[in-house]
Amino acid sequence: MGPVLLAIVVLVVVFVVMAVKTVRQGYVYTVERFGKYTKAADPGLLVIMPFFDRIGQKVNMMEQVLDIPGQEIITKDNAMVGVDAVVFFQVLDAGKAAYEVSNLYAAIMALTTTNLRTVMGSMDLDETLSKRDEINARLLSVVDHATSPWGVKITRVEIKDIRPPLDISEAMARQMKAERLKRAEILDAEGARASAILRAEGEKQSAILEAEGRREAAFRDAEAREREAQAEAEATRVVSDAIAASGTQALNYFVAQKYTEAVGKFATSPNAKTILFPVEATQLIGSLGGVGELVREAIGPAGEAAARGERQG
Repeated sequence: MGPVLLAIVVLVVVFVVMAVKTVRQGYVYTVERFGKYTKAADPGLLVIMPFFDRIGQKVNMMEQVLDIPGQEIITKDNAMVGVDAVVFFQVLDAGKAAYEVSNLYAAIMALTTTNLRTVMGSMDLDETLSKRDEINARLLSVVDHATSPWGVKITRVEIKDIRPPLDISEAMARQMKAERLKRAEILDAEGARASAILRAEGEKQSAILEAEGRREAAFRDAEAREREAQAEAEATRVVSDAIAASGTQALNYFVAQKYTEAVGKFATSPNAKTILFPVEATQLIGSLGGVGELVREAIGPAGEAAARGERQG
């Protein structure tokens, strides 16, 4: 009985070891009974029937990244470009991912590669370089729709690098340099134009202010001449009234006054050492006599007597 019991114990231990499985976190195990898929086991402890059931596929349920190797693609305008891409995907149905497609990773890679050629081959070189977001969106839509029967969700498709031919890269570099030089010249021209406009505006304002100053000065000069003319007219009127009232005596007075002032100016001149009178001296004496006569008429007999009394005293 000892060996039989030992054999039974060994069989029980082997049975338990074969029946109890542990599913790791992030994975789902498929269970097959006689080779047929029966269920998907979630992470944790799993008990199966030994010799009847077995673990089929260990499906990774975490989000994964698949690197698409470099591809040579001919664009719509017959330019050869090299393209690298990456695909992010996640398995949602372990049973479909394990049994609906033979090699999930190779299938996703082949599907992405062919659709990458299709999408970028329908675009010009400039569009492929400037519309990466559009390419990513179109690839995501097409690949996700194609992998949906496999229980896979394509989360993102990204173009890592686009490598145009060397000659096209050099032409693009020259084009970019020419474009930058063009923008720089445009900015310089706009700056020069703005400077010229500001300078012209300044000169215009200066001319306007100068013209306004000349107009104001002319107005002031005209006003001064007008007032001077008014004063001269008033003086002339007073002199005319005096001449009309006193006859030739007032006229002699004014003539003598102006004559005396003129002689005084000759006398005070620093360069005049000898004064020559182009008129007879009797004319000046006659003028002074006229002035004395005017004074006597102005003060009257009483004033003249008082003046004589003062001289006698």
